[in-house]
Amino acid sequence: MQPDTQKLLRTGLTIFGTGVLAAAATMTIFGGIGRQGPHTNSGWLALVLALGCLPTGTLTLVLAFLKLFADRRR
Repeated sequence: MQPDTQKLLRTGLTIFGTGVLAAAATMTIFGGIGRQGPHTNSGWLALVLALGCLPTGTLTLVLAFLKLFADRRR
């Protein structure tokens, strides 16, 4: 595996993992999400972090896996 592919995978996993942790914290530690959103200010911040990290991390991981498969073809 090339170093740039490793870095891309590591970055994607870090961003995606941060989003998962933020979403889990919103649901458990910060009181959950009601009909009108999270119950605390910290819950709102964690939700915004999750909504930013999850799509970005997913797209970064997709790019990393496609690059990994392309590197293996060569």
